[in-house]
Order: sequence, then C-alpha cells, then structure tokens
Amino acid sequence: MRESAAIDDVDRAIIDSLQGDFPICERPYAQVAAQLGIGEEELLDRLQALLDTRVLTRFGPMFQVERMGGAFVLAAMCVPEAHWQRVLEVVNAFPEVAHNYRRESDQNCEFNMWFVLATETAEGIAAAVRGIEEASGLPVFPFPKLREYFVEMKLAVRT
Repeated sequence: MRESAAIDDVDRAIIDSLQGDFPICERPYAQVAAQLGIGEEELLDRLQALLDTRVLTRFGPMFQVERMGGAFVLAAMCVPEAHWQRVLEVVNAFPEVAHNYRRESDQNCEFNMWFVLATETAEGIAAAVRGIEEASGLPVFPFPKLREYFVEMKLAVRT
C-alpha cells in the first residue's frame, strides 16, 4: 500500500473508468479490471489505497435519497480563519456530512465553508444542523433544494 497521495497512470485510468456506467453483474470489479488490463485484486487494492490516502474521499453509488425517505441539503458557514481547522474537523466528524469544501471569501467573512448534509429522514437535517452549531459554536445556514436538475459530471484525471 502506498503512503503518499501520488497517483500513476493506472490510478488515473481507474478513476476515469469508475465515473459512471459501473457494470451490473456478478463480479463487476473483475469486469472493470479486465477492461483496464489489470487483475481484480490489483484494482481493489488500488481503489482502497486511493481512499486511504484521501485521493478519493468516497467511492459508491449516488442515490436520490428523498425517494427513499431521506433528505439532503447544501449548507454553509462563515468560519473565521483562526478557527478554520477546528471547525473543519468538527463538521467532518458528523456522519451526515457528505462532502465539505472551502470557498474564498472577503474580509467580512461571507460563507467560506460549504458542505452537503444527507440524512435518513427529513427531520435529521435540522438535528444535524443543531449538532454542528452546538459543536462548532457557529451558525449553520441550510439551503434546501428548490428545483432539481440532473447534471452528469465526470471529471477526467489528467496526466
């Protein structure tokens, strides 16, 4: 297992090939590995290494959680620079946080931390917001979806 986050051409091909059209069959990883010209075990080891080194933060299917009774929402916070790392760790410790990213802000500290909350129930969103506010000491601003658009986004990994 690698210890650094450096990736090679095979890792790039794995990332590119696993963004959509995942095979539905008895051994999907074996099928993908064969298409890449590597063994199934190597594919699984490399995928795990990409997750372990945080090159990939998640690998899995995308679900429309609302159709299953759950909920999700985009949320934002205004985090002072001096507290950024502490608040980042607090927010990321919540299992409801699907992903978190930083956006630059001006000196007035407009929203600079954005994350998606996903919960098993609609009521879970409010509970997660309260929990993050209590743990961080900062307000969380949820932005519920008003309209849904489907955008299939695939990001090619450049060499």
